[in-house]
Amino acid sequence: MANKGFTLWFTGLSGSGKSTIAERVALKLEKKGVPVEILDGDVVRTHLSKGLGFSHEDRDENIKRVGFVCQLLSRHGVAVIASVISPYRQARDYNREKIKNFVEVYTLCPVEVCEGRDLKGLYQKARAGEIKGFTGVDDPYEPPLKPEVTCKTDVESVEESVNKVIRKLEELGYLPA
Repeated sequence: MANKGFTLWFTGLSGSGKSTIAERVALKLEKKGVPVEILDGDVVRTHLSKGLGFSHEDRDENIKRVGFVCQLLSRHGVAVIASVISPYRQARDYNREKIKNFVEVYTLCPVEVCEGRDLKGLYQKARAGEIKGFTGVDDPYEPPLKPEVTCKTDVESVEESVNKVIRKLEELGYLPA
């Protein structure tokens, strides 16, 4: 059976568990023989989107660039996992329209819990005014209205969230059950 490419689009606040769950999902997919590529927001910003700031326009442009790469890879049978905050619904919806086999995964987590997990101290810097336009502090995050998967990372274990994503991929026919 040929691989059916798809894009798993992880969205949520900084510290909500996007990268952790994405990496574990990638490992499970690799064990199933599925070609996988992870596009992590921090890595993408240093290479693909270098020079972009954090204005609304620049954030949207960053998300469109990530989406373009997802579209290219997934149409060639790759399971692409994008792990990006992507705070604005309109930019995510743009990618949903452009990318065939788009699966949105919302890592839902209260901002207070995300702050407690913040190893880089970004929330603290944002609250102190050292970082402006930080999503969840002084810039909005627009949650998805109908994500295919919602991982409630403040109450679910990482493994529960990973299994939820894998089950949805099986249910949608992107993986054999």
